[in-house]
Amino acid sequence: MGFTADQPGPEVPPAGRRRRHQGDGEGEGESGAARADSVSLCGVLNVLKPPGYTSHDVVARVRRLLGVRRIGHTGTLDPGAAGVLVLCVGRATRLVDLLQADDKAYRFELVLGVHTDSHDAFGAPVAVRRDMQVRRDALDAAVARFQGDIEQVPPMTSALKRHGRRLYELARQGLEVERPARRVRIYSLRVVRVVPDAAVLPFGTRVLLDVVCSKGTYVRTLCADLGQALGCGAYMSFLLRTRAGAFHLADARTLEELEGDLARGALPLIGMDEALGHLPAVRLSQEGARRVAHGQEAGPADLAEGTDAAWPPDGRLTGPVRLHAPDGRLVAVADRAATAKGLRLRPRIVLI
Repeated sequence: MGFTADQPGPEVPPAGRRRRHQGDGEGEGESGAARADSVSLCGVLNVLKPPGYTSHDVVARVRRLLGVRRIGHTGTLDPGAAGVLVLCVGRATRLVDLLQADDKAYRFELVLGVHTDSHDAFGAPVAVRRDMQVRRDALDAAVARFQGDIEQVPPMTSALKRHGRRLYELARQGLEVERPARRVRIYSLRVVRVVPDAAVLPFGTRVLLDVVCSKGTYVRTLCADLGQALGCGAYMSFLLRTRAGAFHLADARTLEELEGDLARGALPLIGMDEALGHLPAVRLSQEGARRVAHGQEAGPADLAEGTDAAWPPDGRLTGPVRLHAPDGRLVAVADRAATAKGLRLRPRIVLI
């Protein structure tokens, strides 16, 4: 990405520097006529979103590239951010909600001493503490406190709706409305580098961190909350999504690489079964597969012969599982439910 933590940068973001904001964008809109050879395309793409693009911009461009209208993404990235953006193509759009629920990993940088109205470098400074002095061990203590379940108030620049309108639309009009706090989970938060790294951190110190968090976490709000906890203010100057569920940055393809892949006829589409490979799998009998394909629940009697010992497949009584037909085809994703009849599999998404 050409980024190093010790690159020089503005101590205070210039006022009025604004990003374009976007909505959720999943599966919205249509663009381009479907090619005859693209109608049956189905699978998942791991795309590297560049900074300056909205998530919907990426979806629209891939729609044009593939000639496929049914494409959705599994989690918005801010226009100024870069990193993993998972796209579901064709029938795989049925997986959007399921994949969207997976945890995410980011590398980000916060700058100490400035609080902005958008919590990032695209907003206007609202508080500047040039005389700040934060002890290095206070930073470590604050990072430790922001792990586990925490409460976040979504920023006004987010795409959440309030009273039927996107928050960022209200913010553009200079309006601010009350937003209820939401509980999110920080699985891990780790300091990678501090520049300058000293016993006492001065104004403009840059802190590079890695975070693994639940769906719905606002990393720029995490930066602002860390700055408040330190008493000096802070804003997010850089954000890179390094993982979304099972999809990693190292495997992501740029838009230019996707164009080359398509020209060679080697589009790196990941099949739905592989995309859900982190879920346990259950093989059904022919009758069980038929029942599930019609949206009916299944139980131990619907398993393929010889699979009873694996019931439930991972020893747990809750959580989604993949259901396969006897020939190995992915039939559905089901939720496990403990009932008076025993453990049952209730189809959530039927895929055939």
